Amino acid sequence: LPSPIPCSLAQPLTPELLVSPSSQDGDLGSECPEDRGNWTGRLDFLLSCIGYCVGLGNVWRFPYRAYTNGGGAFLVPYFIMLAICGIPIFFMELSLGQFSSLGPLAVWKISPLFKGVGMGTILIVSLVAIYYNMIIAYVLFYLFASLTSDLPWQHCGNWWNTDLCLDHHVIKAGNTTFPVNITNTVSPSEEYWSRYVLHIQGSSGIGDPGRIRWNLCLCLLLSWTIVYLCILKGVKSSGKVVYFTATFPYLILVMLLIRGVTLEGAWKGIRFYLTPQFDHLLSSKVWIEAALQIFYSLGVGFGGLLTFASYNTFHQNIYRDTFIVTLGNAITSILAGFAIFSVLGYMSQELGVPVNQVAKAGPGLAFVVYPQAMTMLPLSPFWSFLFFFMLLTLGLDSQFAFMETIVTAVTDEFPYYLRPKKASFSAVICIALFLMGLILTTEGGMYWLVLLDDYSAGFGLMVVVITTCLVVTRVYGMKRFCRDIHMMLGFKPGPYFRACWMVLSPATMMALLVYNIVKYQPSEYGSYRFPTWAEVLGILMGVLSCLMIPVGMVVAVLREEGTLWERVQQASRPAMDWGPSLEENRTGMYVASLAGSQSPKPLMVHMRKYGGITSYENTAIEVDREMEEEEEEESM
Repeated sequence: LPSPIPCSLAQPLTPELLVSPSSQDGDLGSECPEDRGNWTGRLDFLLSCIGYCVGLGNVWRFPYRAYTNGGGAFLVPYFIMLAICGIPIFFMELSLGQFSSLGPLAVWKISPLFKGVGMGTILIVSLVAIYYNMIIAYVLFYLFASLTSDLPWQHCGNWWNTDLCLDHHVIKAGNTTFPVNITNTVSPSEEYWSRYVLHIQGSSGIGDPGRIRWNLCLCLLLSWTIVYLCILKGVKSSGKVVYFTATFPYLILVMLLIRGVTLEGAWKGIRFYLTPQFDHLLSSKVWIEAALQIFYSLGVGFGGLLTFASYNTFHQNIYRDTFIVTLGNAITSILAGFAIFSVLGYMSQELGVPVNQVAKAGPGLAFVVYPQAMTMLPLSPFWSFLFFFMLLTLGLDSQFAFMETIVTAVTDEFPYYLRPKKASFSAVICIALFLMGLILTTEGGMYWLVLLDDYSAGFGLMVVVITTCLVVTRVYGMKRFCRDIHMMLGFKPGPYFRACWMVLSPATMMALLVYNIVKYQPSEYGSYRFPTWAEVLGILMGVLSCLMIPVGMVVAVLREEGTLWERVQQASRPAMDWGPSLEENRTGMYVASLAGSQSPKPLMVHMRKYGGITSYENTAIEVDREMEEEEEEESM
């Protein structure tokens, strides 16, 4: 029974035959699984969601996407896609988690036929957690490298540099004394990244990983240790850490922004970033890019939102929280763009090249371009340390969410055995993912990281989100889902949410999925093209998460009895114990459907507990009356 049952209620009715095998002394209390726990502070949930959504992508993907897709004009499709795709699916995930108090696997009691969707989610999150922590390891590497008076990527002349290396001090001097040909040259920061940090020259490609880089391996071990210590006690510990990791990046971002806009030439970068090119809006690519940015930035489909919401109290106002987090995330992305492009504008002026020649996305921005820009500033180690510390805090709370999702999903499936041993189980997961990530610390590790980044959460994740949306609205039923939200929040979702859930969100996702398949491009890293076997391996990663859905269906159908159609019908209906986890919150059709339930009317439990009727009990009475009227109409 994954749902926590009040032990005082469950104990008297537990027959001796049902005592769990671990209880040798016949203590009936052992039938009640250990309590799941809840957030301990009022802001824990909100800050965890903000920390989860505001990640590395806000800094290294959004600004670049904006400038390549019409500058300021990109904000039009961005906010439209946020309204159509982002906010409604975000709210749906939070509602499912909070209503059931279950993780991304056990929540499929809503329709056991589709439990494979949960299995697909866990597979995707596990693959993402492996490489995401490697990026945090790179950040730690640069963070330690910044603890010096002279940044190691500031000048040429080190053992890892080649004859092509040319630093900006020479270029700056050349602007006044003699012309310097900068074509076919490489910056010191680029050689530091590729030849020293990655040591990529020791690998000929993805099939030849080379040796393990022990300094990277130790950074990866440290990042997994930090993650483990922060999720050691589940949401009770991670919920406190996010007070720092979710808020501190904003302080650093503001500092970098103020420093950036006061630099000479900053306006060049900002103008480049925000100049609207409205002709781009006629291109379908821009709208797809906006939807993709929303989709990955909010982290829908990864199970993190559902997991965090499952630790809420039943009546937490997630409607308000949805708008705070989604709009806060969008504003952060735009702010980060100013911080990044103001520095890139200064850099382009220093180098005497156009902004588009220095602008990059992804790891290239974080580990090559921005570190190079830092060397041009006074007190460069200080600004470099701040930048990488910001990236560390941005990355860590997203990683907490991935780990909490995996651990919660599995412990909710086996609450009797795993919940009391949650700390040990978390350690096992962290060690397993660390060992799987060791290939990323080799000389050819970057090729594997690119492969994982391109395929682990591609079309597989979209299939998972589309299926979730369709199951909730079509199989479970829009009317019933809205009634559940009414019971939980005291009001029904309006026409905007219903229209998005029924038509707009699934249709947009389907368009995204089709676009991704039609416009498929093989992976590449710089000038390196991946071999066919690597492409096939990547595609299989995506397909495997989709295959979990039919596998889950077969298992669910085999567990039922009757003809094939009867089995399918039975497996698609909600499980008997689906609904709010606490008996006092179960009204209407959810009354007395928990095992060991003694109370025929949860309303009475409420009244005994609170000594009267509150607004939520009024809502419960309303929902019950509404259902009775519907039943009468159907019988007539």
